[in-house]
Amino acid sequence: MIASGPRPVAPFSHAVEADGWVFVTGQMPTDPAAPDAPLPEGIEAQTRRVIENLKVVLGGIGLGLEHVTMARIYLTAFERDYAALNALWPTFFEAGKLPARTTVGVTALAVGALVEIDLVARRD
Repeated sequence: MIASGPRPVAPFSHAVEADGWVFVTGQMPTDPAAPDAPLPEGIEAQTRRVIENLKVVLGGIGLGLEHVTMARIYLTAFERDYAALNALWPTFFEAGKLPARTTVGVTALAVGALVEIDLVARRD
């Protein structure tokens, strides 16, 4: 668990490391400083908040987004939000160094979120 990380919405670790591979639990668009505050409005704002939360978790174990090898993204309104997500996604990574990615439409997410993202990273 990362002390400054978001409050978990279920019983899990923020991240688990095995042989240099780091598996980061799916993060929600909650504010670690105000976990009961309303979620940001819209897919772009929620995605930015999720990425910030993922950066907090990665930073807590000495890694950053540049270490990410795989991302899984879950969207509750896939057809509505997929294009907006795709437009925003490359801004989080160095040009030409996007991680592998799977995006899945789901019926619901915890805390009423529009998006959840989990990661696999590799320690160099």
